[in-house]
Amino acid sequence: MHIVGKRLLVVKCDPAQLPKMYSDVIDRRMKPVGRVMDVFGNVSAPYAAIFCRTPGKALVGEMLFIK
Repeated sequence: MHIVGKRLLVVKCDPAQLPKMYSDVIDRRMKPVGRVMDVFGNVSAPYAAIFCRTPGKALVGEMLFIK
């Protein structure tokens, strides 16, 4: 996972379970992180762009989930 600017996260997705556009993203404590804005990259190794609700909300290396 990478942080771009203050509010955009780029995360690697599981190719078997791609997130839907504009799905809510939560962390392991069930707290809202942001929303999926784009899914891009190779079909076998996709990435998702997540727009965070607040700057610096998620840490690099933390697991995120779709609600």
